[in-house]
Amino acid sequence: MRVRRVITTRDGGVSSAPYDSFNLGDHVGDDPTSVEANRRRLAAELPGTPDGLVWMEQVHGRGTAIVDGPTAEPVEATDALVTTRPGLALVALVADCVPVLLADPEAGVVSAVHAGRVGSRVGVVPAALRAMIEMGASVERVEALLGPSICGKCYEVPAAMRADVDAHLPGSASRTRQGRPGLDLRAGLRRQLTEAGIARLGMDPRCTVESPELFSHRRESTTGRFGAAIWLDADS
Repeated sequence: MRVRRVITTRDGGVSSAPYDSFNLGDHVGDDPTSVEANRRRLAAELPGTPDGLVWMEQVHGRGTAIVDGPTAEPVEATDALVTTRPGLALVALVADCVPVLLADPEAGVVSAVHAGRVGSRVGVVPAALRAMIEMGASVERVEALLGPSICGKCYEVPAAMRADVDAHLPGSASRTRQGRPGLDLRAGLRRQLTEAGIARLGMDPRCTVESPELFSHRRESTTGRFGAAIWLDADS
């Protein structure tokens, strides 16, 4: 089964500043009409997705939902989606958090995960992997992509918070360019995935704070959200 993945940018939509212009987040204060237009455009441009897109009501937890068809509304209170249905695209929305896209092409199982500081700390990625395995995936076959997020050089946090997150997500502690305590969630998640047995692991190296083509809450406070989508191509 062919797996497809897309990371959007902030360009090419209809939203006005400070959400300019391809904002996909419906919870950040943008005009709902503009958000809906942007979401329709994304759905129209993704090949092999006759069933459209599934969104999440992301709450920075480890809730995981298995979906087998289109949903009229975002899936409530969840930060990871899993499906085996071809043509159904799963979307995680971020603006500094880590979007994680997981797939077992042989079993035909995919997952989109929103992994922020809290979700990463409490194990949202292992929860998604467990749900995939329940649907027939094998850890040895799973491919993982860590999307753009705030980097460890830019993500300053209190020392106590760094120690707490690193205790739950080893490898995430970092130092900023100013030498202050920081977090590198992608480094911690990469280690977590590797230790879980994931050998096929890629990473988009872009930092959201440093990349103007991406939305960043830390850089701009009031801003939009870009998307990370994954699906099984219905045409393959």
